[in-house]
Parts: sequence; structure tokens; C-alpha cells
Amino acid sequence: MRSPSMVKLEEVTTIHAPVQRCFDLARSVEVHLAGNVHWGEAALATGGVTSGLIGIGQRVTWRARHFAVWHNLTSEIIAMDAPSYFQDTMVRGPFRSMKHDHFFRPLSPQATEMRDVFWFAAPLPVLGRLAELLVLRRYMRRLLHERNAVIQRVAESAEWQRYLP
Repeated sequence: MRSPSMVKLEEVTTIHAPVQRCFDLARSVEVHLAGNVHWGEAALATGGVTSGLIGIGQRVTWRARHFAVWHNLTSEIIAMDAPSYFQDTMVRGPFRSMKHDHFFRPLSPQATEMRDVFWFAAPLPVLGRLAELLVLRRYMRRLLHERNAVIQRVAESAEWQRYLP
């Protein structure tokens, strides 16, 4: 799926919490939504998961407002090796392609390195490439950083108990 024209973003976050907790919080629909409240994001009931932890082969359709336009994006978990890795890929949505690899490495029993590798390509190859360079790269990096900050905050506090059994 990866092509040379795709943009690659990487983000590494150290979280002072066990690896399993971090892995599960990163798959939580509710944690994802908690990190995207200012975008009006919702998980839509369109034949996919709308709550709980997303598992292998499961899909979720997200609806959110970006650049003053509502977008739907359906992603599927296509690979998983718990608690160290999972990958979600866009099935339908506004990008030409999108892939997100999530890696989790225990640093100690109470510390985890969470590494995201996020690939995307805008629609419309020539104009999309210009948009990637001028706007989307920075915008998507900010969304990724905000998402990871929420996972970190939840994992490092007692708040994680609201989301995990």
C-alpha cells in the first residue's frame, strides 16, 4: 500500500503505565473520541464498532469536521500482535490512502514507549501533493500528537479505569 508519494509521520511518546494498558487505550473508541472532542468526532453505527476496544478485522467509521467540512473515514484493524503492535488502514475516506502502525515497547513494568508511524496520501495526486506539503503534514502531525497526549494522560492517571475493565 505504501508508495513513494505517501507522507510519513512518526511520533514517539513515553507513557508511565504498563504496556497492556497503553495498547488497550490506543484501541479504545471512547479514548479516541475523548481526544477529538473539538473536532465534533463521533463513531457512526454503520456496520462497525461504535464503542469498546477495536480488534483485528473490525472496522469503525469516524465522522469529524476538518477544514469546516464534515468527513467520514472508515478504518479497519488489519494486523495485530498484542500487546506490541496493531495497524489500522483506511477502507473508505477522504485520503487517497492512509495507514497507521502502532508500536508498544515496555521500558519497565510501569513504562511504555508508544511509537506511531502514520502514512497518508491526499486525493488528487498533483494538487494533493501540494496540500500535503503546505497544510496536511502539519495538521495531521498535530492530530497525532493530541491523540497521543490524551492516551498518555488517561494511562498515567486513575482515569484509565473508566475505559478498561
